[in-house]
Amino acid sequence: MRRHLALVLFFVGALSSIAADDPQKRFAGDAERLLAKTRDDKGCYSLIADFTDHYPRRISGSDYLEKGLDWLIDKMKAEGWDVKTQPVMVPNWKRGQESLSMTQPMERSMEFCGLGGSIGTDGKPLTAGVLVVKSYAELKQRKNEVQGKIVVYNVPFTTYGETVNYRYNGASTAAALGAVASLVRSVGPYGIQTVHTGGMGYKDGVTKIPSGAITIEDALLMQRMQDRGESMQLTLSMEAKWMPDAPSRNIIIELPGSELPNEVVVMGGHIDSWDIGTGAMDDAGGCIAAWRALRHMKDLGMRPKRTIRVCFWTNEENGLRGGEAYAKLTKDEKHILAIESDAGVFAPTGFNTSASGADRTYFDNVANLLTPIHANNVTKGDGGADVGPLKAYGAIMAGLEVQGDRYFWYHHTDGDTVDKLKENEVNDCVYAMGVLAWCFANR
Repeated sequence: MRRHLALVLFFVGALSSIAADDPQKRFAGDAERLLAKTRDDKGCYSLIADFTDHYPRRISGSDYLEKGLDWLIDKMKAEGWDVKTQPVMVPNWKRGQESLSMTQPMERSMEFCGLGGSIGTDGKPLTAGVLVVKSYAELKQRKNEVQGKIVVYNVPFTTYGETVNYRYNGASTAAALGAVASLVRSVGPYGIQTVHTGGMGYKDGVTKIPSGAITIEDALLMQRMQDRGESMQLTLSMEAKWMPDAPSRNIIIELPGSELPNEVVVMGGHIDSWDIGTGAMDDAGGCIAAWRALRHMKDLGMRPKRTIRVCFWTNEENGLRGGEAYAKLTKDEKHILAIESDAGVFAPTGFNTSASGADRTYFDNVANLLTPIHANNVTKGDGGADVGPLKAYGAIMAGLEVQGDRYFWYHHTDGDTVDKLKENEVNDCVYAMGVLAWCFANR
């Protein structure tokens, strides 16, 4: 009889333990309150608009970035937050004036932007003939034609991870064969004479040459001209240069944990942007969505067991200094989960995560609470660039996934403005991040 009773008590205890760690049962009420709060919210979208309208072009080292951070800190303090900052020295690349024109076989001004990190044309215009290629393989096949030319990479967009290789490494690859400059077809699936900037790099031991982006249409134009046997000549002028590193900051607000304050769930995005466009979707929207999720928890009187923190990381676009500094400065804390939103705040579909085993099971169960907004899909992934350094300290990575069909239409262009976003979709991103953070903070 005693043995039978012991077995009964064991199974009851086991079932109670399972139920206690079932987020769908434990946090359904909290999720419902957050959902109602986010669906009624009329402030998040307008906050993104207000910020990005007044502080666009927030490249590291710029006045726009630092004045924008001041504006955000003032807004946060007005809401009652105890705002903390982390000092970060950031790269400081300046674009200056730039232009590109075709001088043969016709005279034609061309839309153009230098790539972040490129050198300039040494104070004078550079004029040279053109070689258009569709791949590195074609460049290698035509290596005898490269000397003294401007190489144009007319590479169709497949995925960002694949195609961006030509933006980042194209200059050194062409320079190694004797090119004097390189131009890349803007990395995106669609354009209306829009140019996409972004970072590039130089390989050690290879001559540095100017590098920039042209429109999809102009890349195709030059391809047609070359295919017809027409000789082309371009004139390129760039004032781009590096300046000494400049001071910047990460911004932090949080709801301290009631039981385990030194265990942290962090969520956020990068507050810097490129120096064209306003960076509304890349990535002010991700930052402000995380802030709004924390604000809703605070307004609802929700007190987490572990600390839930929001961080606006600086300098993701051309250095990742903010994410690296954050990981080092918080290494004595235990990060349970690190959530990043850096794919635009369009309609959320779920999350990617590094979680495995029991952590992945728990993650999947939390995701079921996102079914009302159709954001319950979970895939394997690494979260994002800013949270990446935390993986070495044992944190689970998570990245918000969205319906990003149009993301690369506007990515790193003047078209990245708040009108591309929809208020209800932004609010759904707030809900998704809030629920995930809350469930892990109270696991």
